[in-house]
Amino acid sequence: MIKLFGLKNCDTCRKAKKWLEAENLAYSFLDVRSDGVSEDELAHWVDVLGWENLLNRRGTTWRTLDETDKADLDQAKALKLMLQAPALMKRPVFVAGDIVILGFKQDQMDALKAI
Repeated sequence: MIKLFGLKNCDTCRKAKKWLEAENLAYSFLDVRSDGVSEDELAHWVDVLGWENLLNRRGTTWRTLDETDKADLDQAKALKLMLQAPALMKRPVFVAGDIVILGFKQDQMDALKAI
């Protein structure tokens, strides 16, 4: 089964859920704000995807951070920020076993079908 991590109000996450249903792919949805994400799981995503790819620097949550939080970013600091404010993560994140897929474009759809 595919785990879909995102935000319930995210349009892309909603599109991904509809697509998974249309493709008859079993999934469970976890809202990163209300359900959270464990430090171990997030660390695994960072290992697979890279923290630079996972950190959303274009969203509202990023823009509202203090400049001191944005300064001197490294993997440890980015991981801490994403644990404190899960909306800082790009989404959706799909997890199936050790496979982690970020985003929802054609390449990601093809990868999900191949699982």
